[in-house]
Amino acid sequence: METGKLAPTADDADRILTAIGVSDDVKAEYMNAARAVATEATAWRLIQRAGLHKAQRRLRALEARMSLLRIFQPALVPGLLQTPEYMRAVLSRHEDLTEDTVRQTVSARLERQEVLYDQGKTLRFVITEPVLRWLIVPPMVMVGQLDRLISVSRLPNVDLRVVPLAGPKHDIPNHSIVVRDDRAVTVETVHAEVVVTDPRDVALYVAKFDGFASGAVVGDDMRDLLAAVRDDLFQQRESG
Repeated sequence: METGKLAPTADDADRILTAIGVSDDVKAEYMNAARAVATEATAWRLIQRAGLHKAQRRLRALEARMSLLRIFQPALVPGLLQTPEYMRAVLSRHEDLTEDTVRQTVSARLERQEVLYDQGKTLRFVITEPVLRWLIVPPMVMVGQLDRLISVSRLPNVDLRVVPLAGPKHDIPNHSIVVRDDRAVTVETVHAEVVVTDPRDVALYVAKFDGFASGAVVGDDMRDLLAAVRDDLFQQRESG
């Protein structure tokens, strides 16, 4: 970073400024500048080369420092809510991952899930109904995953919502969105992980998240929807 060969991320700037003990006003000034210029894209092949389990540990460190997490996921069950079987199915799509890599990554992701039980944090999840029906795992494994969602939804600091297929829609679920403390947004594309920290751009993603959250079912209505999908899966097994 000192030689200009590597640009610091907004998280790097935050950690450096905290370490050297600058005043809040100075820190705010430099952080605003860092966020305004930082849009980082890291190719998945580079993340994989460095170690997927290490990436999970890096996320765990980020989540330890945050107080509010918002995740919108239109394609898969969010990692923090996945069962081990579901995790393995997601990772096993990649033929170049060794069994040891899969095992270490699953273990690291399970460790991340401890944040669900930290009542000092607010965790908000919005998923679309197709996520519940996308059988990347066998039907009975998906039943276990739905049971996991129902269980987690009862935690006092977790807000889990599902956007139903029925009814008019006012936005398009382009891709997943992860917002941490209104400071950074992570977007996953096919080839890379993109991190956005400009406050103006972060606000766009927060508004998109809030729009989907407002049109989603929550609480008992959400759990009834999950139970209905689970019943459909049982019927698929019986008819098969």
